[in-house]
Amino acid sequence: MQSTSRFEATASLKLHALISDLHWRIQMLESDIAEEERNAGNADPLSPTYSMLALTLRARRDNLRTSIALLEARVERTAQVSRAA
Repeated sequence: MQSTSRFEATASLKLHALISDLHWRIQMLESDIAEEERNAGNADPLSPTYSMLALTLRARRDNLRTSIALLEARVERTAQVSRAA
């Protein structure tokens, strides 16, 4: 069994904590989007009268999803390198 350095273990834990936090933020954004759509009476993002706030929140959510995917790929690469070492 290969031992990982203390730095690698700490970095991995921090990445997992960050990913978890970003998932939580996405849930909050989803709630905010639903509330804004309900208040505006329009849930169709393709509609010209769709809320600008909801559009902005959707963009933030999508950016966080992209960030999560990149961080998860980094965690996986780090794990593969650690296993190979």
